[in-house]
Amino acid sequence: MTTGRPYHHGDLRRAVLAAALDVVASDGIGAISLRDLARRAGVSHAAPAHHFGDKTGLLTAIAAEGYGLLADALAEVAPGDLDALRELGVRYVLFALAHPAHFEVMNRPHAIDGADPELLRQRARAGASLRGGVAGVPAERRGDPDQAVLAAWSLAHGYAALHLSGGIPAAADPGATFRAMAGMLFAGPVEG
Repeated sequence: MTTGRPYHHGDLRRAVLAAALDVVASDGIGAISLRDLARRAGVSHAAPAHHFGDKTGLLTAIAAEGYGLLADALAEVAPGDLDALRELGVRYVLFALAHPAHFEVMNRPHAIDGADPELLRQRARAGASLRGGVAGVPAERRGDPDQAVLAAWSLAHGYAALHLSGGIPAAADPGATFRAMAGMLFAGPVEG
């Protein structure tokens, strides 16, 4: 039985990813169905499976793409001092707000294949920018580098997640709000 829909598509991979991002943004990860995505893309129900294998493969591709976009955004900030580290946090927040579906999938480790080579590569690129930003902060200000990376990531991630969930009032300029918040927390010398 044929459906009359062609298997080949101009850019099936991109069309399925775009449709999946729309579904995640409107209905969440749980609403993803390869069959529904095929219908949305106007191709046979087997076509998405050919490119992604299964739902986990599709979500892993979205997460890898998201980490790549995040790495590109973070790479725009040259490592330097505490101000540069704050700007990395701003970029993280602005990425999350501009790409909420990517952000949601990236932060669902049980829904993706954590051993996927492209995911690992893109995640490492993003992590290297954050570690580089922390390394630029004087040692007496940052303390243990691993804890400093975790603290910086937690602050930016927490603010972005609260903003996206509606847990805090939406800021007119979330970047400026994050910058001010980080400035309050990191003002003055660290007491030993």
